[in-house]
Formats: sequence, structure tokens, C-alpha cells
Amino acid sequence: MDAKKIKSALADVTAEQDPTLKSAKLASLCSALWAERGEELVVVGGSAIEFLTEGAYASGDLDMCHTIAASLPVKDRQEIMGLLGAKGGPRNWQVAGMYLDLLGPAESFARTPFRRIDAPYGNFLVMKPEDLIVERVLMSYYTGENKTARDCAKVLASVALRHEIEMNWDEVRRLANLPEYRNLPQCVQLVKEVADELKIKSPLHPD
Repeated sequence: MDAKKIKSALADVTAEQDPTLKSAKLASLCSALWAERGEELVVVGGSAIEFLTEGAYASGDLDMCHTIAASLPVKDRQEIMGLLGAKGGPRNWQVAGMYLDLLGPAESFARTPFRRIDAPYGNFLVMKPEDLIVERVLMSYYTGENKTARDCAKVLASVALRHEIEMNWDEVRRLANLPEYRNLPQCVQLVKEVADELKIKSPLHPD
């Protein structure tokens, strides 16, 4: 992407008033620039849930990891984010009126694929919802009650239960039983709460 296209894209991102669309445009732009170096980025955490729920959950910033096992070279971080006029580094940035965290390798235990979202400067990857819901449930009670994480998990569960995104509930159950999480009872409870509110049967309900 040449300097003229980058400048035009940055102006577009900066001027965007819709928070979710603004994040999507920035994720798209960053992903395109890193792809030119042969690296794939993936949106994670609350930012990923914001995209999967189409803004029903608002993150407020943009968190991105990469799909390779090794860390991205610091010099590459500085060079690429410098093309965007970003301030900060080597992991935390201010760019186009947003905060962007460029973190380490993406941690995923799910066997499902990353989700891919179309955006103005090329599509970008989003973390698997099965990973996200189990992770947020864990964050909601360990260590100590975290209402923000719990509300986030409930929004994601609600969107999935209404079939607005695809969620592999068998995979959710498998992940919640892994040593890394060990939180199946808490996942079952949260999904049941949301299912009860929607007056449907929970897909995690034991038969």
C-alpha cells in the first residue's frame, strides 16, 4: 500500500464516527500493512466480541495479536505503525483517534476457524467465539467478581443463542473442560441464564 493510499485510509478512519466501524477500518488497514510483511493479525478480546456482536458490546479500543508463535520484531512494529503516524509502542499505540494494542501470539484452543470480516481495506481475522466465551466466563469470577467480563460473555452468548453468529457449543463444552480453563459449571450457568431470558433451552444443558 503506497503512502497516498495510507494517508487517504487514515483520514477515513479518523473521520469515522461509528465506533465499531472505526475499529473495523483500523483493523482492516493494520492487517493489510502487516500482510505485506507476510504476517497475519487477528483481533482478540473485547474488540473481537464487539465485531462478533456488531457493536452490541462496545470495547472502546482495538486489541490485535498475530498468528505466528514468535513475537513480531520490534523494529517491524515501529516501522509499520510509523507508516500510520502512530504514537507510542512497541505494543501500545495511539492512532487515528483510537488506542490500539499490538500484543503477542494469539492464544486459541478451539478447533474452529478464526472468523473473517470484510472491511474497506481488506478482510481481517477475528478470534473464535468459542475461545472468547469460555475466556470471558473465566475472567468474570477469577480472581474475584468481574461484572464487565460477565456482561460481555452474556452479550456474546445472547447473540449466539439467537443464531446471529455461529457458535459450536460442543466445542465450548470441550474447551471449558480443558486444564487451561476448568470452568464448565460456570459456563453452563451463564449460558442457561441467557437462555432462560430468551425462553429457549440452553445448548449446554445436560440431557
